[in-house]
Amino acid sequence: MDILITVAALVLLMVVAYRGFSVILFAPIAALLAVLLTNPHHVLPFFSGIYMDKLVGFLRLYFPVFLLGACFGKLIEISGFAKTITQRVIRMIGERNAILAIVLVCAILTYGGVSLFVVAFAVYPFAAELFKAADIPKRLIPGTIALGAFTFTMDSLPGTPQIQNIIPTTFFHTNTWASPRLGVIGALFVLTMGLTYLTWRKRQAAAAGEGYGTEHVNEPAAWVAETLPNPVVALVPLGLVGGLNRWFTTLVPTYYAGEFDFKPLGLPHVESLDVSKVAAVWSVEGALLVGIASVLILSWDRVRASLASQLNLAIGGAMLAALNTASEYGFGGVIASLPGFKAISEAMSHAIRSPLLNEAVTTNVLAGVTGSASGGMSIALATMGQTYLDQAHRLGIPPEVLHRVAAMASGGMDTLPHNGAVITLLAVTGLTHRQSYRDIFAMTLIKTMAVFVVIGVYSLWHVQ
Repeated sequence: MDILITVAALVLLMVVAYRGFSVILFAPIAALLAVLLTNPHHVLPFFSGIYMDKLVGFLRLYFPVFLLGACFGKLIEISGFAKTITQRVIRMIGERNAILAIVLVCAILTYGGVSLFVVAFAVYPFAAELFKAADIPKRLIPGTIALGAFTFTMDSLPGTPQIQNIIPTTFFHTNTWASPRLGVIGALFVLTMGLTYLTWRKRQAAAAGEGYGTEHVNEPAAWVAETLPNPVVALVPLGLVGGLNRWFTTLVPTYYAGEFDFKPLGLPHVESLDVSKVAAVWSVEGALLVGIASVLILSWDRVRASLASQLNLAIGGAMLAALNTASEYGFGGVIASLPGFKAISEAMSHAIRSPLLNEAVTTNVLAGVTGSASGGMSIALATMGQTYLDQAHRLGIPPEVLHRVAAMASGGMDTLPHNGAVITLLAVTGLTHRQSYRDIFAMTLIKTMAVFVVIGVYSLWHVQ
């Protein structure tokens, strides 16, 4: 019965998310219903002592990353830097290679710290123009953007400042550059397989005589020539975020060695801070702050008129995204405390001995259930992170490998039909699940396979 209660709570969260209801409301409802069915006496203590404690703890650690990332992405958009980069890449790659050009543009923007949602809005008009010129079916645009923005630059490439690559750092005391070779191997697998699939789909459509199509909705207005920033200038903020993230990753742990003790400052009631848990988060935040400052300095004349309104939009989006994920994290904390989940965890530990495989399967399933890479990974690591770390230590597996596997697994089955990024991408492009989800799902399968490829590579050659 305990196991059925746990599974029912997960199914309820998945169903309401799929139907478009906010997990901010339904994550605590699903969690506390499970507690109610287990022991009604525990409902209120579990809400205040576990759910809210976990939710607030997540926001305390990660909200600044969501906030700074959203502001940076919005500034890159309104400054014209995103347009400049897109045009330059298209000019270099050529219109005949429209799919490759759009994938590379998305990859450059997301690896440079721009939010996935911002990328979808910024790149779509250029993708539509390119695909129309090359007579490639419009229905392939969502799969193309998904490959460039939702896959290898989100969780595989070392150093990516996306939240999916930051969350594992606090559980495993790693940094965003964990297991760089494994990450690059996974990224190359996803990129190669994804481009192969999309090229095959393009040729298949051409053979059937299918072109861009007509009577589409949400078609972007024809692009009007305008004076855009210099491409080199446009790349400076992205380069600063990447370079300074790497530099701060080394600098912060050296400057704040070990723990920071507040007692000598006359604050005896403040607990010491373990810097190793937050060093990677601080590094990304510092890099994003410099990136934001650089955009403002380099394009003040372009952004100042709409700065307040656009930043307000970015802040609202950041608050919603952070609270969504924090709610799922609180949900995971409650579910992990129930007898049913403990029974499931023990059964999985016996069925899947390898902590890497166990972590990959659990994170993938939970990301699929919640429809969120960060949410699913947060639940998995909140409930099983220490167990994975202990098992890996006994087997001699470095925590950096756990980090990379968790990050890549979170970006596996997360893009099921109810995923927020998928719904947004289809809305932006004016397409439906029926028209374009098949190609997004293909990317989902490819990135799910990639994490097991990486585990296989590590198991055979112990590559980190």
